[in-house]
Amino acid sequence: MRIAMMVDAYKPYISGVTNYIALTKRQLEKLGHEVFVFTFGGSHVHDDEANIIRSAGIPLGKTGFYLGLGYSRPARRLLQTMDIFHVHHPFLSGRLALRYSRAKHIPVVFTNHTRYDLYARVYTKLVPAPVMNAFLRLYLPRFYRACDLVIAPSEGARGFMRGLGQGFTVEVMPNGVDLTPFSRVPDPASRAELGLTPQEVVLVFVGRLGEEKNITFLLDVFARVAQTCDRARLLLVGDGPLRGPLKERAARQGLTERVIFTGWIPYAQVPRYLLAADVFVTASVSEVHPLTVIEAMAAGLPVLGIASPGVGDTVQDGVTGYLVPAQAEALAEKMALLVTDTEQRQAMGAQARQAAQAYAIEHTAQILLGRYQQLVDDRLAGELPVSVGSPAARTSRERGRPSSTGLPDR
Repeated sequence: MRIAMMVDAYKPYISGVTNYIALTKRQLEKLGHEVFVFTFGGSHVHDDEANIIRSAGIPLGKTGFYLGLGYSRPARRLLQTMDIFHVHHPFLSGRLALRYSRAKHIPVVFTNHTRYDLYARVYTKLVPAPVMNAFLRLYLPRFYRACDLVIAPSEGARGFMRGLGQGFTVEVMPNGVDLTPFSRVPDPASRAELGLTPQEVVLVFVGRLGEEKNITFLLDVFARVAQTCDRARLLLVGDGPLRGPLKERAARQGLTERVIFTGWIPYAQVPRYLLAADVFVTASVSEVHPLTVIEAMAAGLPVLGIASPGVGDTVQDGVTGYLVPAQAEALAEKMALLVTDTEQRQAMGAQARQAAQAYAIEHTAQILLGRYQQLVDDRLAGELPVSVGSPAARTSRERGRPSSTGLPDR
């Protein structure tokens, strides 16, 4: 099978989405399929993997995203040889997928990776929130209805999507994770190289230090816990626009020696830092399918997070970690408990490691491949209509296929 992954941004821009696409691409290629990534910009980039197809685009500041009105002629010709289009961003790549699929009636799959309402609140502050919400409610349901398969990586994400409108079907299918690097780390980061001692309890966050991750709130909660828990340390792995302000805030709170900022870390090195920690903590409520949470669980860490879509779908409260309301007092209470109760912390970590196995890329890639094959078979059998997004297309798609995630109900 020839598969097109269509994205607005790809490596060297790093995010959960780009990591997932690269991982899924490798796994599908191992299974004998050809996978091509169609994206924009980066003409100066030397790609370290095959079949990355870049078309011209205008960089959108330093975001890593590009604005492109269409693919190059060679890219369009190559695109027409694909069996499946799998879109990972709905606005630019999504519209192009629908446009270019029509000529040969190629099925279009879309995975909704992002809470666009929450991200818009952070990154489009010049547009009034009611205007942006109205746009999303108008655009996204129409786009969902025009696709042949719409995927939510978690039940919480499906709930968000259904809240936008009606007339479309969403299947829950988790994004896969390569668990091996997080369970077998030959050289975990030593406490000494991080300036830590074996007696200290390390709370780790991995991710972009951006406003959408609610990281300032997390730091403030840690400051409360640090007043009474002398052994508590916070390790922030990653970089982003808030790194400088967070360091200044930590200094004002007297936490310079107790909050460690690693800066940008290559993705391949992340398991080393997780294995040096005791608990994974996050205050983000913008997740759809939190890969860093699953990776931390695979490393044997209990997770403390906010009860919200994504994190709430992944963590089993009281078993693999704790879920709390988005309140400082509630988060601080459970954080202090995990710092002080070694036995509970280790028991939850063992449960987390076991629960993470449901997200293994070997398992999820097979589920995804099965749905690809169903769509291709339907197309060859004439079940897919001649116009993607037509009323007939929606009727065919909305016959409904059972969601098959292989995940335990929560």
